[in-house]
Amino acid sequence: MDLKLITDNGGAPSTHTASDALFARDYNEALIHQVVTAYRANGRQGTRAQKGRADINKSHKKPWAQKGTGRARAGQANSPLWRGGGKIFPSSPDENFSQKVNRKMYRAGIASILSQLVRENRLAVIDALAIDTPKTKQFAQKIKGYGLSGTVLVVTDKLDDNVYLGSRNLPDVLVLETREVDPVSLVRFEHVLLTKAAVAQFEEMLG
Repeated sequence: MDLKLITDNGGAPSTHTASDALFARDYNEALIHQVVTAYRANGRQGTRAQKGRADINKSHKKPWAQKGTGRARAGQANSPLWRGGGKIFPSSPDENFSQKVNRKMYRAGIASILSQLVRENRLAVIDALAIDTPKTKQFAQKIKGYGLSGTVLVVTDKLDDNVYLGSRNLPDVLVLETREVDPVSLVRFEHVLLTKAAVAQFEEMLG
């Protein structure tokens, strides 16, 4: 698979040869959906909590007599049917939302996402990513030199201090190392830039 190789000096784009198994895989929508859903679910903390009827601090005395009042029978004021009563099936703070995805499925899902990005012309390769000073303006000019607009995800093999400090104030740009890339980030950004070293790491990790 030949990936588009762009430069920051406005030169004509060329190509960079990459693995077909990683960048030319068939689109598997069901697998991508499962991988993205599992990743988002595994990020949930499960700290929400609700009170059941046993946790409501109300009197346990019967509100009124069972018969003779003309009203519906009632047992306790903490009934889930009453306002201020407990929940019928309360959420507990130890709730587990995690979903298991096999390693082989996860790698195949990432490869399917990368391949679809190539088909949609949203993925490109750059030689390397480096700036002289940790300045946001300099980093923004470098991204603009690639001819990209909108949101951009940049994946590099190693994130140095200048790149990190220069990119963190840009709301539409995110720079990650290869080992930090997740399926949600790959899906939600309009453009994805990979350094040559990052492509080699992807091929080693997922190939």
